[in-house]
Amino acid sequence: MTDKNSVIYQLDGKAKLSQAIPLGLQHILAMFVGNVTPLIIIANTLSMGLEDKAALIQSTMLISGLVTLIQCYKIGPFGARLPIVMGTSFSFVPVITAVGIKYGYEGVLGACLIGGFIQVMLGQVMQKLRKYFPPVVTGTVVLAMGISLLPTGINYFAGGFGASDFGSVSNLILGTIVLLTVLIFNQYTKGITSIASILIGLIVGYIVAIPMGKVDFSQLVSMSMISVPMPLRFGFEFHIDAIFAISCMYMVSAVETVGDTTAIATCGVGRDATDKELSGAVMADGVGGILGALFSVLPTTSFGQNVGIIAMTKVVNRNVVATGAGFLILAAIFPKFGAIISLMPASVLGGASVMMFAMIAVSGIKLITSEPLNNRNSTIVALALGIGVGLSFVPGVLANMPESIQLIFGDSGLVLVALIAVTLNIVLPKEQNKNDIVLNVAK
Repeated sequence: MTDKNSVIYQLDGKAKLSQAIPLGLQHILAMFVGNVTPLIIIANTLSMGLEDKAALIQSTMLISGLVTLIQCYKIGPFGARLPIVMGTSFSFVPVITAVGIKYGYEGVLGACLIGGFIQVMLGQVMQKLRKYFPPVVTGTVVLAMGISLLPTGINYFAGGFGASDFGSVSNLILGTIVLLTVLIFNQYTKGITSIASILIGLIVGYIVAIPMGKVDFSQLVSMSMISVPMPLRFGFEFHIDAIFAISCMYMVSAVETVGDTTAIATCGVGRDATDKELSGAVMADGVGGILGALFSVLPTTSFGQNVGIIAMTKVVNRNVVATGAGFLILAAIFPKFGAIISLMPASVLGGASVMMFAMIAVSGIKLITSEPLNNRNSTIVALALGIGVGLSFVPGVLANMPESIQLIFGDSGLVLVALIAVTLNIVLPKEQNKNDIVLNVAK
């Protein structure tokens, strides 16, 4: 039977390598494709050469691994000392695409560099802002985050964005095999096989995909064995409008990080996230943007996939996630190691992602209901989700608005969800509970 007193269920403590390696690798497999995909999209849009693209993918893995270690162990004020996995954020893709087409990749990196410093400053004042993020607000953001990620999971399940065989029977069968494998091992086995059910599902899916012709190993032949990522491959250009647009997306990243940090503390540690944890997490997010710009890659943010893993397994040991970060760094130095993982078909990842993303939404529901769901709180949740998430499902609503407004509010809807939830929490009158009413009547 699973020992709930094991160190893997504790924030601190040295986990055995026999546990830390598979559980850490599980985290990396879950986020690997999503981590490199945004950069691939931007590189293709800007017509980068194969050599530049390969080098930037290596740098992406290196920065993700380093910033994950900062989140796990903290350096000065940077980091939450929580098992937060960092990776390239999809939320930056639309605005970075627009900036890249207008100013080139140097303009993107200059704006990302400045935006990273702005987010670090934002993290320094998070303690003062904490009162504006009670459970009803953070829970609504986490719930919206899970809901907004579900289309991504389903897209992966069907074969991935833009796939020529999108929605094919083979993709749907492969995704279903992974989903059923995860479900069976999670619910019908005990011990390490239950905890590592996502990893087992991904491995089974990968193996099944090979005879189906969905994994092409020929790409590995031309890759070198060892290659160390180098900084400043590209230069910097600074443009005010680009800095403003990308800095707004750093605000989105901060909201996502606050939601992810809150969810990890709640569903993994069983308590609220502290002011220092939220502040350190957001500041580390900014550091990831700065380091990323120096190594010519896109900003990092906390990954929702990994929050879903923690919500499912309750494995919250930071050393386990740090072990996974070590795999990312190894993948950056040994290109073939990373390439083998990057060849994982999207439908395999989708089979695991659907459940993980749904678990994030469930974590949001638990946060919301940790306080009485009275009329006031119900109104906050309903309006924030109704307008914020609803708007993201119908992006054409903002077609006549300025492009910056479309990019900020029309992508995932998280910014609008957070803005509405925070505003309503401030302006709506507090409801007295029954005990307070009885005391007032007695007086």
